[in-house]
Amino acid sequence: MQTFPLGSFHVGRVGFGAMQLPGPGVFGPPRDRDQALAVLRRAIELGIDHIDTAQFYGPDVSNELIREALHPYPADLALVTKVGGRRDDNAAWLPAQDPDEVRASLEENLRTLDTDRLAAANLRVFDEGGDANQPAQVNRELFDRQLTAMIKARDEGLIAGIGLSSIGPEHLRIALDRTEIVCVQNAYNLVDRTSQPVMDACLERGIAFVPFFPLGSAFAADNPVPGHPAVQREAARLGRTPAQVALAWTLSVAPNVLLIPGTSSVPHLEENTAVADIELDEDTKRELDDAAG
Repeated sequence: MQTFPLGSFHVGRVGFGAMQLPGPGVFGPPRDRDQALAVLRRAIELGIDHIDTAQFYGPDVSNELIREALHPYPADLALVTKVGGRRDDNAAWLPAQDPDEVRASLEENLRTLDTDRLAAANLRVFDEGGDANQPAQVNRELFDRQLTAMIKARDEGLIAGIGLSSIGPEHLRIALDRTEIVCVQNAYNLVDRTSQPVMDACLERGIAFVPFFPLGSAFAADNPVPGHPAVQREAARLGRTPAQVALAWTLSVAPNVLLIPGTSSVPHLEENTAVADIELDEDTKRELDDAAG
């Protein structure tokens, strides 16, 4: 599998996202704990060396599953988390943007994963009243204080690298004026390329771009990505699933793209990992390149 730098790590371009391991709505225990543990162990067997998680998945559930399944961790495993959010007792997704909350979340991730250091932590920027899955507006004063907390955590050795999530180009410019950024995690897929300018800026600077919702929102009733006619046609031609074709297209967009598709099924995990071997024909690639909504 091809690799790309994630800070001090070189990771395969297909990793694993732990968001689907907890129960429905990314809340509470998994439907099948043994299966969730089997997925994580199989991921390592398949050579996956990049796992994305967050303490607020569950909360605590995904981290505790990762710890139970994989600790002590392989030396080359890049564990990456997100900070800046929390859950309430009703499973709502809420911002936790104060720098003290960011620091506390980092420490909680380390505790629940039982590790002294993470490969990276993504500062998840929330826009009050905005679409949580689209780049937030810049609150310069708060963002500067958040960056100070992240830089302090890195300099103290709690994280090896600083990442950002749900940001716009201005966030990236501000951050790079202050520190190195090792990865950016934004929503991006075949029909929603709002974050294309951020991806392009990351490519120019050698920063890993990690798209979430590469198959469209996991919470949407209708999903136009695997249902796109060109995706369906190419899947039939190759004998692959539409999801595999959509993921393969996402990998083809730029060499700095790192996928983290999630699942709670071992067969589905194996399907996702196999997308690194898919080559789209030029006509299909061109049509999919032009498919943004």
